[in-house]
Amino acid sequence: MSRLHLRTVVVPIRYGVILAALVAMAATPSGTRASTWMLDPETTRIEFSVRNLSMADVDGHFRLASGRVTLVDEDPSRSSAEAVIDATSVDTGVPKRDAHLRSSDFLDVDHHPSIRFRSTRIDKVTDDHWKVTGDLTLLATTRPVVLDVQAGTVGGSHAEAHASITVDRRDFGMTYAGFAVGKEVSITIDAVGIRENAGSPPP
Repeated sequence: MSRLHLRTVVVPIRYGVILAALVAMAATPSGTRASTWMLDPETTRIEFSVRNLSMADVDGHFRLASGRVTLVDEDPSRSSAEAVIDATSVDTGVPKRDAHLRSSDFLDVDHHPSIRFRSTRIDKVTDDHWKVTGDLTLLATTRPVVLDVQAGTVGGSHAEAHASITVDRRDFGMTYAGFAVGKEVSITIDAVGIRENAGSPPP
């Protein structure tokens, strides 16, 4: 199987994973009818940044549990992407803070161990720019989001891309800390995908 390298750069606290899947679209060879790419949890990196006390940024990362994107070359709007983030893996480098983030004040991982994304629409802006609309589920709340995906270099079976999104944590019922913690969360994704098949009929 050929490997696809994806690079991303800005997404909020647990929503990022999905972008990575989409960037694979930029690497779809012309003439391919449909192909499936699986994201590699071992090499995919999901990072986030949020304001703390309106003065400093708190940075951290999550682990990708799984991710998949199906690309339809002749009709990109029929392509799809989905991903699952392991919410329990949140890591800011400070164990006490990470334990708090896993608590019911924030991620409530005992009841909601996963963050999920499923695309509902994919629009090609240019050959290396995509807008991906989908449903993001966090804390049992699902909200529509739009991911901005910028492709990077593409060579053979390898591709790099940049994806970004910013979300308001309050939209998902995460209101703890008031103004002490920023409302907007930015996410960055560096992802690696493994191509499963190519040239199969579109789904």
